[in-house]
Amino acid sequence: MPFSHAEGPTSAPRILGIDEAGRGSVIGPLVVGGFCVGSDRVAELVSLGARDSKTLSPRARERVFADLGSVGRSAVVALSPRTVDLAVERGKLNDLEAGAFARLIRMLEPDVAYVDACDPNEHRFGSRVARLAGGTTRVVARHHADRDFPIVGAASIVAKVRRDRAVARLRRTLGDGLGSGYPSDRRTIEFLRATLAVRPTVPAWVRSSWSTMQRVMPPRPARTLDDFAP
Repeated sequence: MPFSHAEGPTSAPRILGIDEAGRGSVIGPLVVGGFCVGSDRVAELVSLGARDSKTLSPRARERVFADLGSVGRSAVVALSPRTVDLAVERGKLNDLEAGAFARLIRMLEPDVAYVDACDPNEHRFGSRVARLAGGTTRVVARHHADRDFPIVGAASIVAKVRRDRAVARLRRTLGDGLGSGYPSDRRTIEFLRATLAVRPTVPAWVRSSWSTMQRVMPPRPARTLDDFAP
């Protein structure tokens, strides 16, 4: 639910931070998180410990995430592995992410949105998000925004906590061997190899478009002319 527009002309501007978690993962969703708060309460984010989620332990992220609810509003857009695969196949992953950012802007209706830019060109990415969002929200796109803006740090915590919870649900179903879901995790790679060795198709929780899959997919037997005989 967005902030009310009936707060009057003296209300503090509403600012929104947006960041993602799981972009590089081979397993599970890409989660885009948003956190919206009145600009007069940004200092409270700092006191709560809101900052780049990568600098916090899982327990600390959960604690800050719980505390953020007393200050502002959060929302997420979770993009399934299949959705990510379709975007990658078309060379449109940045566009997919920009669209998710724009959805959060429409959901939370801020006056200004600070977003972590995934495009090498910050201005281009910010303009794309603003165009997709429509409306009058000013979009400020920066590299390392989760490090430099507490509001984006808060959004990075929202995204990371919700992504971690999604992977935890998979782990409860599939087993602890799943690992973190990232290609750099040896447990994840070994788990994928073992899974794909006994399954005829790639599971829905795996991003089949990732180059990692070329390393872990079992070799297919060569086909002979007899395979094509009537």
